[in-house]
Amino acid sequence: MLARRVRPAAAMALAGILLLTACTSIPADAAGTSDRVRGGELRAGVTHNPPWTDTSTAEPTGSEVALVESLARGLDARVEWVEGSEAVLADALHEGELDIAVGGFTDDTPWTEQAAVTAVYREVRNDRGVTEKHVMLTRSGENRFLVTIEDHLRENGADR
Repeated sequence: MLARRVRPAAAMALAGILLLTACTSIPADAAGTSDRVRGGELRAGVTHNPPWTDTSTAEPTGSEVALVESLARGLDARVEWVEGSEAVLADALHEGELDIAVGGFTDDTPWTEQAAVTAVYREVRNDRGVTEKHVMLTRSGENRFLVTIEDHLRENGADR
């Protein structure tokens, strides 16, 4: 009789412990990007698209390059730049070879199958009068890292 009362209580206690354990690390990174980058290396892809990114010199420059570098400083990380076309960078994100990619990407990017897209951090009107909503790309499934990037962009890259 006592065993019948204890089993449900034990099952409820176990379920509660499992639920609390699962809730402590949300949002989480599937591959541990946040932990690897902090104090280590931020693998950043860049494609030429001035004024956002400029790869015509030995070291990339541009407003998005500056944002990635300030993100890295905040994480006590060193940036390792990889230059490539948008398609090459999107594939590298999908394969887990990059942590972030910049190049003047907009919210209508065709690379959503290969990468996660940040929230829009800046809107600008282009030469044709069309509003462009700028985003950055990161590795899919690295949700804690995505939140870190978005927090940084909100504090440093958003229109004011």
